[in-house]
Amino acid sequence: MKKQLILIISLFNFYIATMVAQQITGRAPSHVAVGEQFRLSYTVNTDDVSGFRAGNIPDAFEVLMGPSTSTQSSYQMVNGHTSSSSSVTYTYILSATKNGSFTIPAAHATVNGKTVHSNELHVKVSGTAQQGNSNAGGQRSQGNSQMRAAGSHISGSDLFIKVSANKSHVHEQEPILLTYKVYTLVDLTSLNGKMPDLKSFYTREVPLPQQKSFKVESLNGRPYRTVTWQQYVMFPQTTGKLEIPSITYEGMVVLQNRNVDPFEAFFNGGSGYVEVKKEITAPGITITVDPLPAHPAGFSGGVGSFSLTAQLDKKDVKANDPVTLRVIVSGTGNLKLIKQPVLNLPKDFDQYDAKITDKTKLTTNGIEGSMVYDILMVPRHQGKYEVPPVEFTYFDTQTNSYKTLRSQSFMLDVAKGDGSSSVTAYTGEEVKQLNKDIRYIKTENTPLRAVGDYFFGSVFYWVSLAVLLAVFISLFIIFRHRAIENANIGKMRGKRANKVAVRRLRVADKLLKAGKQNEFYDEVLRALWGYVGDKLDMPVTQLSRENISQRLTERGVDNETVTQFIGALDECEYARYAPGDASGNMNKVYDAAIQAIMKIEDFMKSKKVKK
Repeated sequence: MKKQLILIISLFNFYIATMVAQQITGRAPSHVAVGEQFRLSYTVNTDDVSGFRAGNIPDAFEVLMGPSTSTQSSYQMVNGHTSSSSSVTYTYILSATKNGSFTIPAAHATVNGKTVHSNELHVKVSGTAQQGNSNAGGQRSQGNSQMRAAGSHISGSDLFIKVSANKSHVHEQEPILLTYKVYTLVDLTSLNGKMPDLKSFYTREVPLPQQKSFKVESLNGRPYRTVTWQQYVMFPQTTGKLEIPSITYEGMVVLQNRNVDPFEAFFNGGSGYVEVKKEITAPGITITVDPLPAHPAGFSGGVGSFSLTAQLDKKDVKANDPVTLRVIVSGTGNLKLIKQPVLNLPKDFDQYDAKITDKTKLTTNGIEGSMVYDILMVPRHQGKYEVPPVEFTYFDTQTNSYKTLRSQSFMLDVAKGDGSSSVTAYTGEEVKQLNKDIRYIKTENTPLRAVGDYFFGSVFYWVSLAVLLAVFISLFIIFRHRAIENANIGKMRGKRANKVAVRRLRVADKLLKAGKQNEFYDEVLRALWGYVGDKLDMPVTQLSRENISQRLTERGVDNETVTQFIGALDECEYARYAPGDASGNMNKVYDAAIQAIMKIEDFMKSKKVKK
């Protein structure tokens, strides 16, 4: 009777522990003030938890951080019996933004293979949080950002971005420098944001140092730390009032957690500081863009201030020899958007596409440098020719008028060709006549083929088809057989059991060599339980020493092998807390685990061979 009573109590305690482990407990203060920072936490009394999702947090609460995950484990041994417990806690840091009564819906997660929900939480928000600014003046007077206390409200005057343009009224294609400057009174660690793609502008970001250097600047009597965060050079492509939209940046601000729980801080890295997200919106601006005056003939599309040079690489050549004319357009403006200069060459010259070399760089003044055009031309007949000047017409933003730059002309003396050139000389009339023909007559030797000598329809053609068909049928049978085997999940688990166990034991071996005792025993236990679970096609949560022995015996495993495997499990759990040489205990457990798995694996293989 006494034994039955003990068994009933043990089963009742196990049932209660299981029910508690399969619960999620949510915690949050019932009352907070606007601007106050508080914790929302969910605790599960087991480590077999996955897929955690919090409920939809109301808009009245701003999520500053989370979820951060912490795990706690404890072990105890009473009268030779080992027991353990563990829990996982998910923590959010929230800040209330408006008054009212709000409900945080239940969170959910998968616990021990089942979907479990937490309790709902009710939070009332009223009043305004008090901010400790008694020391703010002293710190800010020195121009340093103040380390605010966790829960402090960061207002729009504490951290903001000013947007400025060097010009608000420009002509089409005239460059504008757009500057985004950060002003802060708090400890800002990062800021992420980017200009969206704008169809009305050709936009390039000015490279700035990655390491930001803050300076102190007084604004409205307050010493802000300031830094130029981003700069863009923008070339308007259309006219009218063009909007440059606002940009929302996501910043990270460090706050001091003065009321940190020492126990929780230990499990979360021991930090007394928290990073909170803060969205900052840089305002948009409007640029007025005037159209360019009526374009003159030959307008290059260039807007800015430019110069032009040209040079010929040689002045004496033979007919059909190439000559290169180099044209260089230099200055500041929309150099990447200008058209290639046009040459008016004599009739007997052939002109080819220019090789363009970009020697520009982006600066706060726009695009500076040079565009180099190497234009290849070939004179076809001897004689003396004048290569006319190169002209370049652009809109000068300094005088608001069109200007035409003109290079000098070049004299080219072309001697009679010696026939060694790979290019054949033709007169203009000959070229016209040739262009009427379908194609040139081939004069080289052409290989002949006997009538009916084709691959299609030959014996080799049909043999090749038969071989390909046989290969296709073989591959189809092999892959179909493999698909059928893969569909049997239990069988595949059993096949992979040994590989999974070996992989885990390799990890355990590394932990053994590193001397990490607790992690070593955990990994060995996972290898043993996982191996037998895969072999028996049973979830690990349903395994026990009794049903392992029963199932292995049903599969014909001898009692000695079963006893050795169960002994390996007991050895691992006992050695964790056994006195003596820790390294020796770990080696002993490792060897026992390997021997137990190898014996079962050898037995299974021998059984298959007999079949």
